[in-house]
Amino acid sequence: MEPTNQKFLERVVSQKALQMGSSFPCQICVVGFLCGVCLTSLFLAVLTSVGTFGFTGISFSSLSMGNSPLNSSSEIINVITSSDYQSKVKETARWVDLKGREPESDDDERVSLLTEAWGALLADREPEETEFLKRFGLSKSSLPNTPHLENCKLSAQVNKRLDTRSGAGRFPPWTTWKGSLNMYPATETDENLRSFKDQPVSDGAYPPWIVGSDEENYPLTRKVQSDIWIHQHPVNCHDPNIKFLVADWEKLPGFGIGAQLAGMAGLLAIAINEKRVLVTGYFNRADHDGCKASRGSWSCYFFLETSQECRDRAFELITNKEAWEKGTIKGKDSYKSKEIWTAKVPRVWGDPWSYLQPTTDINGSLIAVHHKMDRRWWRAQAVRYLMRFQTEYTCGLLNVARHAAFGKEAAKKVLASIDRDWPKVITNQPKSEIEEFVWSNHRPWVPRPLLSLHVRMGDKACEMKVVKFEEYMELAHRIQMHFPHLKNVWLSTEMQEVIDKTRSYPHWNFYYTNVTRQVGNVSMATYEASLGRKTSTNYPLVNFLMAVESDFFIGALGSTWCFLIDGMRNTGGKVMAGYLSVNKDRFW
Repeated sequence: MEPTNQKFLERVVSQKALQMGSSFPCQICVVGFLCGVCLTSLFLAVLTSVGTFGFTGISFSSLSMGNSPLNSSSEIINVITSSDYQSKVKETARWVDLKGREPESDDDERVSLLTEAWGALLADREPEETEFLKRFGLSKSSLPNTPHLENCKLSAQVNKRLDTRSGAGRFPPWTTWKGSLNMYPATETDENLRSFKDQPVSDGAYPPWIVGSDEENYPLTRKVQSDIWIHQHPVNCHDPNIKFLVADWEKLPGFGIGAQLAGMAGLLAIAINEKRVLVTGYFNRADHDGCKASRGSWSCYFFLETSQECRDRAFELITNKEAWEKGTIKGKDSYKSKEIWTAKVPRVWGDPWSYLQPTTDINGSLIAVHHKMDRRWWRAQAVRYLMRFQTEYTCGLLNVARHAAFGKEAAKKVLASIDRDWPKVITNQPKSEIEEFVWSNHRPWVPRPLLSLHVRMGDKACEMKVVKFEEYMELAHRIQMHFPHLKNVWLSTEMQEVIDKTRSYPHWNFYYTNVTRQVGNVSMATYEASLGRKTSTNYPLVNFLMAVESDFFIGALGSTWCFLIDGMRNTGGKVMAGYLSVNKDRFW
């Protein structure tokens, strides 16, 4: 209905109401009639509202009890398919002129449009992306900044530069200049700055993948990470004194990603103790269509453990019988299983695990000393090194996950800070240097504080004590008592009953991947097989990395997965955030 006709109808209704007098029955009739008009209008508005942006693969749910669910059926992990995109464009084509609409409706429409426009950029499919933006008279440059998304191509370029020796075997630019600042054009023309950037690693520089000071990480983390990188990146891989250890990742059906990482941590320890360069081989979880050129390789998700030159040299020596006889090269079969899983922790750095800060809480008490402290410290260092830099693919997975979870909230915040008439009025401002080289180094926005909660149940009962979801939430309440502004939870679990129980906590906002979950107890291998290799690898890694980035973490140390998350947090500047565990590691 046109606005003029609608106003005319309102005037007629008002005049009739006044003429009907002040009798009680008449008033009831008038109120009933007006309510009917309102309900009809509301019903029509719901039918024509803009839907959420869809992704194929796994969906992502945000459950905010007491509030409207955010992106309750948006999907993550895989990029958008063409058919999904076309249907969404048609559905969103109902975008109407903002003039003449109620303020609340204006805001909702603008939030929906911006959220979906950002989502179109994540599709990474030029024709569909262009069609969507053109339909609403938009362009990439007209879209406000995406605070919750990372520029994955730029990050990959920067990280590659920081992970590669330059000409003549010079060290990467690990100066005190962070991230994109190392690519600031002015530094290429200033001789003093160029000289500074080309210096060998100094006492004031440390691996750029380490966040925080020494006090905010496990002891010696910055030095250990630097030393591991140097060990794994010799200047000349063809030096006859360089020895190699080549090993595939574990691929037995019962081995989860956590077990695979623990096994590779043992092999890295052996390589360092024997002064060998570790070279990883086949990674079965990357053997899917999403990995494309890096199919079957760790490099699908994270940067490789050594340089391409050393990898080429190692695989060349594999076919050399003499190299095997001389011990220049060894494989995983050269060691017994026990030697790998209980590998001797390198003593190159003394025994820094003996003075770990007691920040782990179990049953209300801090754990200062326990068995296998050396293994806890070493696995944290090894996994941090192996996952030091994300690839563009992994970065993209996290972008899609954050957009599905927080995109709508981000859009609301951004729209509150720009012209009220957007997208009718668009002010294109060129990106300043501080935005491009300084602020771009900040981590993507998420609603903080954010608590990561990993609930492990199911077949894990055969390895550790499992507890009910209610006990995890009791620990969450303990954190909230000290930090009352905490209400956001990133929940990861394989059990559907855990998801169902979140409805009993109306004052928390839960975000979780909306994959098919277990109902009853089945083995993890069976469950992962039902999801497929791509899904069963991508969504756990997203949960893992989100847990590492969260402000607080609650888990079960008896779970290898939680054990490794804790290690990544303790080498990622999160030591003083503490860790609340529902149980102890089974080896303590």
